[in-house]
Parts: sequence; C-alpha cells; structure tokens
Amino acid sequence: MRVYIESLGCARNQVDSETMAGQLRLAGWSLTREPAEADAIVVNTCSFVESAIDESIDTILELARFKQTGRCQRLIVAGCLPERFRDAIADALPEVDQFLGTGAFTQIGEAVAGQLTGSVCLPDPDRISMQDPAARERSQTHTAYLKIAEGCSRNCTYCIIPRLRGRQKSRPMDQILDEARQLVAAGVKEINLVAQDTTYYGRDLPGAEDFATLLARLADLAGDTWIRFLYGHPESIADAVLKVVAGSANLCPYFDLPVQHAAEKVLKKMGRHYDKEKLLDLFTRIRATVPGAVIRTTLIVGFPGETNADFEELMAFVETARFDHLGVFTYSDADDLPSHQLPGHVSKKVAQARFDAIMARQMAISADNLSHRIGTDLPVLIEAQAEPGLYEGRSMLQAPEVDGLTYIRTPTDGPELSVGQIIPLRITETLEYDLIGTLP
Repeated sequence: MRVYIESLGCARNQVDSETMAGQLRLAGWSLTREPAEADAIVVNTCSFVESAIDESIDTILELARFKQTGRCQRLIVAGCLPERFRDAIADALPEVDQFLGTGAFTQIGEAVAGQLTGSVCLPDPDRISMQDPAARERSQTHTAYLKIAEGCSRNCTYCIIPRLRGRQKSRPMDQILDEARQLVAAGVKEINLVAQDTTYYGRDLPGAEDFATLLARLADLAGDTWIRFLYGHPESIADAVLKVVAGSANLCPYFDLPVQHAAEKVLKKMGRHYDKEKLLDLFTRIRATVPGAVIRTTLIVGFPGETNADFEELMAFVETARFDHLGVFTYSDADDLPSHQLPGHVSKKVAQARFDAIMARQMAISADNLSHRIGTDLPVLIEAQAEPGLYEGRSMLQAPEVDGLTYIRTPTDGPELSVGQIIPLRITETLEYDLIGTLP
C-alpha cells in the first residue's frame, strides 16, 4: 500500500510531514511521489494567511480527483487548516475522509488505515509530549530542518499560530543533540534549526538550557556541517548568541529576525514590544560582533491603522537598516484575529502598492549589498546542476527556499560537482538577489 504526502507552508510543516512519512514507513506503508499511484493521500496544510488557506483548499480539491481517476481510497488532511476551522471543516470538504489537527500527527498511521473514530481528530496541541523522538523520512539528503520547539507564547495580534500550535514547548536539549548527531552521521551538510520563536528556546524548560548553549553544543558536534537558525525574534536573541556564532566557523553568520514594522504605534497595535531605535541598535551589535553577518527580516504592510506617514517611516527604516534579505506580506485579515477588531483597515489596493514600493527599494539595496561580494571567496553548498557547466548552490549567507541562489560556472573540461558537496567559490558577478562565481 502506497501513500503520497503533499506538504504546504513553512519549514516547520515540512518537519511534520517528514515525521508522518517516517511513521507510515515504520507501519509498513511505502511512499510514492506520484499521487496517481497512491492508495492514500495526505495533505499537510497551512492556514497562516488567506493565500495559504486558499492554496490548501485548492490542493485538497485537486488531489481529491485521484479518488475517481487514481487508486486513492482515503484522503487525509492534516495540520493548521483543520486546527483553525475545526469541526466546520468536515462539512466544507466532504471529499476528505479524515482531518487531523496539529496535535494529531502521531496518529497518522491510524488515520491512513481508517482506524480512528470520527472524521475530525483535534487533540489539544498543548498536551502533546516533546519527549518522544520521532522517526523521519527526510525529503533531501544533504540539507535538513531540525525542529527545536513547538508553539509560541507571544500574543501578536495578527498571528493565529499560538491558537494553532499552543504555547512554547521546547524539546529537551539532549534529544535535539541526538537528532543532530544522526543527521551529521547520515551525511547532512546543512542543518537548519526551526521553531515558531527559535531564539526563545529553553526559557520554558527548567535549568540552564538556553539557545546560546544549544548553539555551542551543536557547533561542537557538527564538524564541517553548517548550522543555521531560522525564525528568531528581536526580543529574545541574546548577546551570548552573537558571541557563539562569531566564535564558531560552522555556525552560519545568518540572522533571521522578523521585525514586522518600524512605526511605534503600528508595532504597539501588533503586540510587538520594541521600537526602531532598539532594532537598529540590535543590528549594529550583530554586525559589530559577527564578521560578515547577514540579516534577514519580514515586514507586514497594510496593517489596520497604518497611515502614509507610518509607511514612509517604514521605508526610511528599510533604507537605514539595509537588510541583506527581506520579505514582505500584505496584512491578511480574518475575524478570528484580534487585529480584526482594530479601526482603520487599509484597502488591498493601498497595501499592494506599499508592498510593491518596499520590494522595489529592497531590490536595489540587495543588488548593492551583493555587489560588495565580488572578488571574495565563499564556501558554497551544491544543490543542483542546472545545465552542463552550470550548477546551483547556496552560501552560508543564503537560507533554503527563501533567499537567492549562488550559480557556479565550471569549464567544459572542469571537475564534476555533486549535490551536497561544499566547494570554495570566487564571486565574479551578482544579480539583484543572486551570486555568480567560478572555482578559484
């Protein structure tokens, strides 16, 4: 019996999908990459913003066709979509045989086998144990995501994550270290740490388990494997973390710190407890402490009450901070969000115009930042061969999926490069978001 798994949304969802795949493999199911060949189909969904909800529903309906045209006997929908919409989801999507909330991933085997009572399974995410190691069927051999915590204890008014995933639950450090050792032993060349608030790691645990200590211990065991952390928070990143990164050659000097906005009154309405001066001071400390550091952030435009003056303040902040990587969301409204009750909602047209303006400015900033890399040497992880003599890869300064790429040109009589290989590269050209280089 074969199962096809479609994973939507963020890297944290990818870990959940790989964990479900590992559990199914242990239960005797085989995995297929072709939904037409699957006896059961699993869709691991996202419902963070409106576009993610739409994508999840469209994907479910598309894959439901295989119940008529393929071998599929059971369609399972897991993750954030059923957790957000709960029992109402069953009436809205009668094509689905079983819904599993975010706290029910361990029951994927029973769901696929049709052994659960009722079509909707929604255990409380706060009651899921973080103690038991889970089998995983990784989708890639050379790079991996490692989840270090689940849930979030913050109360940002625009965010549904605490309701979907519960409060912060950090994994025990020894459990994380054991999984990292297994990944390194399996030949993984890059480990990306993920959580809803990665830099808050350990503050819900007894004792002295904190993020800086975790990073130091991971660096000691990883050898040449790169360690990167994603989804940090400006309020929870400590100076001790900066010092550990600065002192460890295998820790990527990469700081993913979503700030969302810079105007003080907008930040207060968002439930973010800092101002732009504190942010700029943090970025200055990062760049002073960690040589060659790059900073990534995300912003929200069109938040309720955002005025033209607020937006201009945000634009000036982007110009001053000069982020290496920047992503922008237009505010996504829903009546189950606290921010829905705020006055002064911004039209989608205005929000889109603000999105376009920031991205245009960031493109120029990124191009200028990258131009200073010409003539430097960087280690690059090979990800794919695009064509003869041209490979795609990433440096320590580029995270998977969300940032640009590094293109490697090799002579026709040059060496063959392989996926997962880390090579030295001389940067010779740049594009707006990408690097181009040759073997030195």
